[in-house]
Amino acid sequence: MKPGELVRQIRQAKGFTLAGLGKLTGYSGAQVSRYERGISPMTDIDVLRRCADALELPHQAFGLAPPAPRPDVRHGQPVDATSVFPRLPASQVGRSGWEDGDDPVRRRKLLTNLAATAASAVGAPLRGSGTAQADEAPLGELLVARLRDAMLGLGPALATPPADKLAAHFTRALADFDACRYASLAVRLPRLIRAGHALTAPDGDTAQYAFLAKSYLLATRMLVKLDEQQLGWMAADRARQLAEAAQAVLAVAESARQLAVLARKAGWHSEALSIALSAADHPDLRRTGPAGTAVRGLLVQSASYTLARRGDRDGMRELTDEAAAIAKELGGGTLLRDHGGGFSPLTVTLHRISAENHAGDPLAALAAARSISLKALPSGERRSRALSDIAVTCDRLGRRTDCVRTLLCAEQLVPQETHARPATKSLISSLLVSGPTSTELRGLATRSGVHTW
Repeated sequence: MKPGELVRQIRQAKGFTLAGLGKLTGYSGAQVSRYERGISPMTDIDVLRRCADALELPHQAFGLAPPAPRPDVRHGQPVDATSVFPRLPASQVGRSGWEDGDDPVRRRKLLTNLAATAASAVGAPLRGSGTAQADEAPLGELLVARLRDAMLGLGPALATPPADKLAAHFTRALADFDACRYASLAVRLPRLIRAGHALTAPDGDTAQYAFLAKSYLLATRMLVKLDEQQLGWMAADRARQLAEAAQAVLAVAESARQLAVLARKAGWHSEALSIALSAADHPDLRRTGPAGTAVRGLLVQSASYTLARRGDRDGMRELTDEAAAIAKELGGGTLLRDHGGGFSPLTVTLHRISAENHAGDPLAALAAARSISLKALPSGERRSRALSDIAVTCDRLGRRTDCVRTLLCAEQLVPQETHARPATKSLISSLLVSGPTSTELRGLATRSGVHTW
């Protein structure tokens, strides 16, 4: 059947006049008649689509491909359809773990010494000897290696804390994270993951699943900080599954936020936006009181940062303002200190520094930085984040001396974070090759394991 004949048949079946169909399609009744009688050929795709939509016919009836689904719009941003919490992606090609010129044997010895130092920091017994102090630059590698082995069930079985002591051990691990004590965390956090698996039966209760989900979320945050994306995906996906099994709404939402962060770091900006904003609007989250509202604010904030990385300055500011309004609505206090570093008007301003930097406006970032009181931030880790963002701002404004001074302040506050975090090392390396160096910069580079040639 020709297109015009089909149009006439369906029009008459629906009781439309020529003029009525013309009004729906935007054509005159006479033109519709010409289409139906074949005087005007129906070869234009736009004409076919208009007629199909007006007559409520599938586009395929006229030999056209079905229209692409319209994206949802959440918080003013179009987002793709999502199940909110995607599964672990396919494995990526990994790096060898050694830089050119490194001696693997020497590195293993160094990590062994660091392991001894880390264990002594928390009073943990270790087999063998080794008490030599080592520089802190490879602490991140030690932490990653121990988390990897704990997640994969590798290495010797260690004594695990009794179930009634796990909450206290998690509190201490969280305190280590907040204070950027990598050496202690390299012992406590892997041990918590091992203990959680040892004590969680296949048909375990929701409390066991919830505890292990919290441990994996803390591991994910640490792995994101250390730029270990592949292992971070694994930890975030396990956290999601455990949180869902425990029906822990806040942990489910936080796992979505971490997955959005990892998607953004992989360069998947549209996907990261969809994950974060879809999770922010999940009905379960809206029924969990102030804590759920705070998690929603963190998810909106994460989406804002994704827009900044995509270069959408206006969208970033719109969502950041929305996060600030949510924080103000909650009364201005800090919520979720153990969940994403806390959420408050102050932490939204801290987020704004980095977001403005990545959106290409370091002057706006500097203005945000000037409004922050470092002492008021909820933890050493958040103060370190502020100093790191301020250092980046100074670098982008060409203020090298201020940048180095800020990095030295961060080192004094949280030396292990400054020496081991890849983002800070990258900034130090950039400073070394982009202009004149100073004794202070070269010393910082040496302590951070950054080559100074």
